[in-house]
Amino acid sequence: MVRLLHHSDIEAVYDDPERAAALAGFLQDRSGSDGLVVGSGDDTAPGVLALVAKGRQALSFFEAAGTRFETFGNHDFDFGPDRTRRLVADGRPVWLSANARDADGEPFGRDAGVRPWAIERVDGEAVGFFGLTDPATDTLNPSARTLSFADPIPAAETAISELRGAGAEWIVALSHLGRGDDRLARWTNVDLILGGHVHSRRIERVDGTVVARPGVNGQAVLEAELTDDGVSVELLEPAAFDPEPVPAVLEGLREYARGAGLDGVVGRAETPLCRTNETVYGGESRIGNFVTDAYRVAADADIGLQNSGGIRLGPPLSGEVTVADCISIVPFEEQLVTVSLSGAELGAVAGEMAGTTTGFGEEGWWHGHVSGARIVYDRGTDSLETLTADGRPVADDRRYRVALPEYLLHTDEEFPTIGPRHRVTEHGIQHELLVEHARTGGLDVDIEGRLVLRE
Repeated sequence: MVRLLHHSDIEAVYDDPERAAALAGFLQDRSGSDGLVVGSGDDTAPGVLALVAKGRQALSFFEAAGTRFETFGNHDFDFGPDRTRRLVADGRPVWLSANARDADGEPFGRDAGVRPWAIERVDGEAVGFFGLTDPATDTLNPSARTLSFADPIPAAETAISELRGAGAEWIVALSHLGRGDDRLARWTNVDLILGGHVHSRRIERVDGTVVARPGVNGQAVLEAELTDDGVSVELLEPAAFDPEPVPAVLEGLREYARGAGLDGVVGRAETPLCRTNETVYGGESRIGNFVTDAYRVAADADIGLQNSGGIRLGPPLSGEVTVADCISIVPFEEQLVTVSLSGAELGAVAGEMAGTTTGFGEEGWWHGHVSGARIVYDRGTDSLETLTADGRPVADDRRYRVALPEYLLHTDEEFPTIGPRHRVTEHGIQHELLVEHARTGGLDVDIEGRLVLRE
């Protein structure tokens, strides 16, 4: 019997050293002598300690957990391709990518040890693995813009053919395609897709192929069994097993945290600011209002705008809030910029928040948060009913100053209406502005009817 343990999108788990060390201990113990641990991307970033260590905080975790194979998520390039290459060269996992390409068109990272596919014997059976990354990664992550990511289907077909020819009895895709997993299942002959990118948990069959992902931040992992009777996958929550933390991981992460000096208290949140999938992608939220208020105030703009995907999931901000807490909301070295949008363009952006053309996430997710504006949107007809700024209807021919993350100028995955041509000026690093806003009482925020989503 082939048994696999799978983690993905563990991202901010490192910001809780005890939990990260316990997750490593759980994977180490659960895999035993007859199992194999694999990952499918965004296991080095983003997060507060990821910013501090430039992704290297993951190395001790990989070593302790026994991660054998990994693939690249979009955030594994947060600190640039050169740093990613060094992580590949210095870490335990063998990194697999069948579709990542360097600037010259050659396969990414081959000199550092990246391989398109690999075969490993698990309990005596030959299991083939290959890795795939979202083909939009070069636009999703500005730090990856010198790279390219080929269509995953032809890349997968080539890898599958090579693996079958090399004697693989089972074939497993390590995928950071998100919603693209369904297409992969329908168009290729793989036995199992272990996915990531989208942060909701999933175990389903698509055209007979099991497609699974464990969710975000290491709250759960997957255990897959491949037998003569077929493929089965179970979701496991490590905390329920009370695993023993791995001391080397625990102390290493604590040392990074001590050296960063980010534990200063900047304010209090009397009402918790939650950041779960349900709150971040469910429409208006306190966390979204806090972030966009900070942007609008810092830029003296008409409107503050934040893409939902830029707000990282994690524990609620409650009680004393520290510098590290504020950084963890948007843990990127990204500038806040002001753009100039016409009212007509602003209306288009409001419609794009519905996510009907967004390439990631779940159906029904809402992809934006605002300050200084009010949006009423009819989800039944996919139409914008009302858009106001400062309490007045937005005029198509008037221009509005909108403060938003610079990232949104360089990707067409979320708000394609916005581009570099709209840029006016910049105001500093996003998370630093959140810290300042928290210090001036900005955590005292409520639900105000900024986003009204009619079903």
